[in-house]
Amino acid sequence: MIDLHCHILPGIDDGPVSQDESLAMARRAEEDGIHTIVATPHTLNGIHLNPAREIISKVDALQEILLNNHIQIHLCAASDVHLCPHILELVASGDALTINDAKKYILLELPSQAIPKGVKDEIFELKLNGITPIITHPERNAIIHHDSQLLYDLVSMGAISQVTAMSITGDFGVFVKRAAEIMLKKRLVHIIASDAHGADKRPPVLSRAVEHTAEILGSYEDAMRMVTEVPAAILSGAMPDFPEPMHTKHKDRFFTNSF
Repeated sequence: MIDLHCHILPGIDDGPVSQDESLAMARRAEEDGIHTIVATPHTLNGIHLNPAREIISKVDALQEILLNNHIQIHLCAASDVHLCPHILELVASGDALTINDAKKYILLELPSQAIPKGVKDEIFELKLNGITPIITHPERNAIIHHDSQLLYDLVSMGAISQVTAMSITGDFGVFVKRAAEIMLKKRLVHIIASDAHGADKRPPVLSRAVEHTAEILGSYEDAMRMVTEVPAAILSGAMPDFPEPMHTKHKDRFFTNSF
């Protein structure tokens, strides 16, 4: 499996503070069947500023440490970019790192309690320049909870959506779990990732979420595709095929919807 969103780099954001913690995370991931991790430290969120050059350097250093400790995890570099104005310019300047620095895909984090007015403009500009935004953990956004049309609109514009594994398994609470389930059923989710921050409390584990997703979708193959084929295509710079998202009614509430 491939974990496309993981805070595994030590001492760079609110993930592990030490090399030993990073090693513990990598071992936990390897035990779960993960062979590739995309290291995605926070950036441009008002707290952490992690430019591309620094992230790539830290990924290279941790990769060597993993090899020296006989951990068979391949690391890739990216960043968890907080939505802000002029993201395309920040990519060009090296202040925001796309996945593998390939300028094909970028992880885009929305504020948890808001949807800024400029989000569609930023997505349009990125897509116009060949960069596909991956909206991270929309199931944890309070505004999207109350208006499912917002996520449908972003996906219809060409954005991809990534749900957190622990949201699917209920570790972030019943409302977030319900939102994740409905997003999956409506085919508004394309990737499952751990968004791990440690080895224990928020670990890099995907297998449990895959099992839950298989039950939700009625297809183990579709669930596995979200942690194998889809992220593999993204890492190669290709565009995966996705099922058409189901249209949602304006102001549909995720946690009161039913099927």
